[in-house]
Amino acid sequence: MTDLSFRPEDITLPAGHFLSGKIVPGGKDIAVTSPGHGRILGYVPEAGPDLVNEAAQTAARVQRESGWATCAPRERARVLRRWADLVEQHGMELARLETVCSTRPIVQTVGWDIPFLAEGIRFFSEYCDKIGGDVAATSANLLGMTVYEPYGVTGAIAPWNFPLVMASWKIVPSLAAGNGTVLKPSEMTPFSAVRLAELAVEAGLPAGLFNVVQGTGLATGEVLCRHPNIGKLSFTGSTRTGIAVMKAAAESGPKPVTLELGGKSPQLVFDDISSVDEVADRIFRAFTGNAGQVCVTGSRLIVQRGVAKLLIKALVAKCSQVAAHAPWEAVASYSPIISEPQAHRILNLVESSVQAGAQTLAPCLRMNSEEGGIFLSPGILMVTDTYSPVWQEEVFGPVLAVQIFDEDDEAFALAEHPVYGLAAGVHTASMSRAMRAIRTLKAGTVWVNRYGRSSDFVIPTGGFGGSGIGKDLGRQAFETNLRLKSVLMAAE
Repeated sequence: MTDLSFRPEDITLPAGHFLSGKIVPGGKDIAVTSPGHGRILGYVPEAGPDLVNEAAQTAARVQRESGWATCAPRERARVLRRWADLVEQHGMELARLETVCSTRPIVQTVGWDIPFLAEGIRFFSEYCDKIGGDVAATSANLLGMTVYEPYGVTGAIAPWNFPLVMASWKIVPSLAAGNGTVLKPSEMTPFSAVRLAELAVEAGLPAGLFNVVQGTGLATGEVLCRHPNIGKLSFTGSTRTGIAVMKAAAESGPKPVTLELGGKSPQLVFDDISSVDEVADRIFRAFTGNAGQVCVTGSRLIVQRGVAKLLIKALVAKCSQVAAHAPWEAVASYSPIISEPQAHRILNLVESSVQAGAQTLAPCLRMNSEEGGIFLSPGILMVTDTYSPVWQEEVFGPVLAVQIFDEDDEAFALAEHPVYGLAAGVHTASMSRAMRAIRTLKAGTVWVNRYGRSSDFVIPTGGFGGSGIGKDLGRQAFETNLRLKSVLMAAE
């Protein structure tokens, strides 16, 4: 097998904005630090109002003049399929650009992120000519119709935890629906999005239809949200920032938004499970994948007393088996924390929970790796009430909070959260219990006897309550990039 290891200093970083088909400078420099060794990799410019305005106006003009929205839909599909092919052909290059500044180990970006990205592009390409309007039932001398049309230009703000995958969930259905789009990637993981945009133009996407602006949320994202040419917004990130995005959309349109926000997802384990070891593996992956830096992280374990001791023992044992390696090393399988401030926040939440009465079952501690880096070991805390910080707050780190229950009703009550409703996991051998859980749990996604997304792109994702509005993936993500026009015609 090819050794996937590489050296960060050997990577050429596309450091700039992407406008009208080329990389351009503009704005003050932002330092980009790798969590893999804690040192600065390079810099990207920050887009101000003028550059955001140019990106949005260019996308609007190209969308209008290029024929992208008015061509035969299968022409758009062909371009998108070529784009997916190029993503695969340049997979190693994209994977390294993703890994070098993010939390994603190279073995995972090569093995999962890039294939998932390419197949996601193909999935949405298939919707280009599959969604149409309806003919309404009217009187015989009238013709009533509903017609879908693109918004024109959409704005997308992507997070740092899965930079390419999360960006693609926003930009690809928008482009497939006939829109132009302007993407703001996270300033912490800015490079791979630019290369992705270059490949789109190489595939035949009109230059200027898909533009990338770099910058922070306050300086760049806020301007993008409020720009008059942006007809619809999509954002993934914290609930607090999502509220700010929604407010900006309301004050500058109003314009529709898709928001995938925070989560504090429960995992319910009943004592009828057939294998403690298998469930322990599943739960461990669910709270340590990407070092817990996943919006759907299964960070609350609600376990029935009859199986609690064995399951907790198995989970604690797994916590000591994690090793810290720089993400660009082929042996790396565990992710660093994205930044020092985030690591401090995680440790502070753990400490405040312990001071409030939580019992440490496995400590969340700093880990050492040969190249330095920002690593925390997986931690498990037993809590006795729902007021503990690690039970209430989205830690966004490798920390599992545990409570034990006796009766089913108690488990469902513990699963409730006053803010979040993004995802939930149910582990049981009882079909009737699983069905009750599906109907009872207030979450946008419920996994039964598994945890985490698969490559079933047709299943949408999105949360309830403070976890967001709207859906990514699925037919719903395509349709949300179209607006519906009603038509009624009368013969003269």
